[in-house]
Amino acid sequence: MPMLQPPVAVIGAGFSGTMAALHLSRLLPPGRPVLLCEKSAVFARGLAYATGCPDHLLNVRAANMSAFPDEPEDFSRWLERCGLDDLAGIRATPAGVFAARGLYGRYLTDLLLGALQGPGMPRLILENDEVVDLAPSAEGFRLTLAAGRVRPVAGVILACGNLQGGRELPTRYRIDPWDETPLDGLRADMPVLIRGSGLTMVDAVAALRRRGFSGPVVAVSRHGYLPQVHAPAPSWPAPAFDAAERLSARALLRRVRQEVVRAVEAGGDWRGVIDGLRPGSIALWQGLPLPEQRRFLRHLRSIWDVHRHRMAPPAAEIIARETRAGDLSLLRGRIEAIADQAGFATVRIRERGSERRRDLSVQRIIDASGIASVAQTDDPLLRRLMQRGLVRPDAHGLGLAVAEDFSVTGGDGAERPLWTLGPLLRGTLWECTAVPDIRGQAATLARIVAERVGSGAGTARNESPLSRAGQGAHG
Repeated sequence: MPMLQPPVAVIGAGFSGTMAALHLSRLLPPGRPVLLCEKSAVFARGLAYATGCPDHLLNVRAANMSAFPDEPEDFSRWLERCGLDDLAGIRATPAGVFAARGLYGRYLTDLLLGALQGPGMPRLILENDEVVDLAPSAEGFRLTLAAGRVRPVAGVILACGNLQGGRELPTRYRIDPWDETPLDGLRADMPVLIRGSGLTMVDAVAALRRRGFSGPVVAVSRHGYLPQVHAPAPSWPAPAFDAAERLSARALLRRVRQEVVRAVEAGGDWRGVIDGLRPGSIALWQGLPLPEQRRFLRHLRSIWDVHRHRMAPPAAEIIARETRAGDLSLLRGRIEAIADQAGFATVRIRERGSERRRDLSVQRIIDASGIASVAQTDDPLLRRLMQRGLVRPDAHGLGLAVAEDFSVTGGDGAERPLWTLGPLLRGTLWECTAVPDIRGQAATLARIVAERVGSGAGTARNESPLSRAGQGAHG
């Protein structure tokens, strides 16, 4: 067998990394494999799709969850082939079919296994270890693994996924929302506190009940907003925003509200308006001046999130039932202090809009506060790369600063074969965390990387894939 050339490494094997690796393995020339690196025990799942709880549902309809932008029915056809044991994870509703996230993880695993079984020279190599360092070299990078091995690679795609936040909570009673082990043996006479009120909170409540916890649950978040619910809604065309509206977050909000009124008067629904905005939302975000983007993040982000990222109807039924029964309480405020006691923690919460403080004794604190920013991450690889100036946060500190071809820009301005996609593009694209957003990115990025690494030619900067990322995506 001919000698293999240094591979292209993809760091992270969640949805972003898995799809980038699959596309790239098809495009690179024979002898140039893809090295897919994953530090957890399971490939192709990430945090979101590793859950086994059938009540943890995708918040996007199955009809729009195909991994491939040019094969929109792929996931729906895969679901049709599932057996009777999987029916509990497939929920048909008037708003569409919603599948369990664990089933989606299996779907991605099947895609990965299919790529590994191809004949001939290996095009895809799995590396089950953590990447702890990247050092530039003449041929690309020297990649160091936690086990101490060093591998030369021709290029690297950072696909770290959603960075976990909330580690600043100073308590031994904090638990990760995706780790169900600490949910065993909970007392029914003391509440569990959930930090956050978004989709992760919804999943945490479902997991608690599935594990047999019958006690009270308290969720605390700054605004106290719950995600809205998917429902049938006729489509609504995206408005033709004028130049003044495109330069102001407040003007955009005013125009969207006007469109909602028009849609309702025509027998439609606000959901159709929001969905109609999706194909052009990245262009709207990128067209806003930096101060207006910051204004959006301060004042409108939470409102957009609860309307854009909706609950599947079965998940919403669980939350409604818990709320009606008084078993789930929602507080608007923030955690000011935590004092660990013997067997529980005392949490001081300052209620929003007042000086009032409330002390709660809770047995666990589930951190469902959402995605951490790159500027605040404790991810060791990203921290090391930032310290060396190989990467830097974007203007908002949400993700990484990138060029038009997805390549990461460091502090020294040097061009390197280093790219990223998915949630690490948040500050640049804003809409880049859902499957419909990322699948197109993965296909485009694979073409860019294959062109540069496969032929040695420079990347075509005039392609402007960032300006087209997310076009055609719907929730």
